[in-house]
Amino acid sequence: MDHAGFEKEGLGPADLREARPRVARNARVTPLLGSDSLSEQAGARVALKCENLQVGGAFKMRGATNFIARLGPEERGRGVITYSSGNHAIAVAHAARRSGTAAVVVMPTTAPALKLERVRGLGAEVHLAGTTSLERKERAEALQRERGLAMVPPFDHPWIIAGQASCGAEILEQMPDVGTILVPVGGGGLVSGIALACAYHRTGLRVIGVEPEGAAKMSTSLRAGDPQTLPSVRSIADGLLPSRPGDLTYAITRAFVAEVVTVPDEAIRKAALLLLRTEHLLVEWSGAVGVAALLSGAARTHDAPTAVVLSGGNADPALLLAPAAT
Repeated sequence: MDHAGFEKEGLGPADLREARPRVARNARVTPLLGSDSLSEQAGARVALKCENLQVGGAFKMRGATNFIARLGPEERGRGVITYSSGNHAIAVAHAARRSGTAAVVVMPTTAPALKLERVRGLGAEVHLAGTTSLERKERAEALQRERGLAMVPPFDHPWIIAGQASCGAEILEQMPDVGTILVPVGGGGLVSGIALACAYHRTGLRVIGVEPEGAAKMSTSLRAGDPQTLPSVRSIADGLLPSRPGDLTYAITRAFVAEVVTVPDEAIRKAALLLLRTEHLLVEWSGAVGVAALLSGAARTHDAPTAVVLSGGNADPALLLAPAAT
C-alpha cells in the first residue's frame, strides 16, 4: 500500500495534523535529551525521546486521547472499554476520566502491580483475563457486546496510529537533522505512526523497529509476507507481548519501516539499568529495547544523528535493580 492507500484509511498528512491538537488535550510534548555516553558508545549523536515522562508514563496517552476525542457524545456517554497489558489501560483510564467517560479495562492476570494500581486509581473498572493478548481481547469483546461500550483498540486503528504519529512529528521538530529513529514494537501502533509522520515529511530517514527476541511477531510477519500469530511469547518486556501485529500496523511497517530487529532480555535489562544509573531516567523494560539494540549492535546508526524512543516509564525501580531470575 502506498501513501494514497493510507490516506484512504484516514491516515493522510491532514489526518495526522488534525490529531495533534486533540492529542495535546492530555499529552505533553516530551523532551528529546542528548546523551553523551550513548553517543560515544554508538559513534553517532544520540538523543532520547522521553515518552517515559509522558502523562500516564507512556506514549499510549497520545493514541488513547485522540481516539476518545473522536467519539460522539452518545458513545462517550455509554462508556469505553479496552484490553491491555498496562500502559494503554492507564492511558484509556486517564483520557476517559478527563472526558467524563466511564472506562472498563481488561488486563492479564500477570499485569504488573504498579500498572494495575494506577488503572484502578484512575477510576476504571478492571477485569483480569488470562495471560495473552488474545485472551483479554476476547473478554473485552464479550463485555463490549453485553454493555454496548465503545472499544478503544490498543494499536490497530487509524485514530490510535494518528495519535501516536504525533511523537514522530515532535522528533522531526526537535531534531531536524535526525537520520535514524529506533522505536519499540509491540502491536506496531507507535512504530507505524512514527514511520508515517516521517514518510510524509522527510525522505531518507530510517525508522527501525525493535522487538524482544521472545516476542518477535512483527519481524516474523515481515519475513512471512503477512501478519503471523506466534504460538507463544515470553520476555521481561511485558508491554511488547502481543502475539500478532495489527493488519494496518503491519502494512505501514512493511511500507515505511527500514527494518525490524530483535534483542535478548539480557540486553534489555542492561539497557534499562544503564538508563537509570547513567542517564537518571526510569524506563521500563519495554521502553529500553531501542537502547538495547543500539548498544548490542542489533541496530546501526550508519553514523547518522539518532533518536531512540523510550516508550514508557511505568516501572518499579526496585524491580529493575533486583538480580535477574535464574
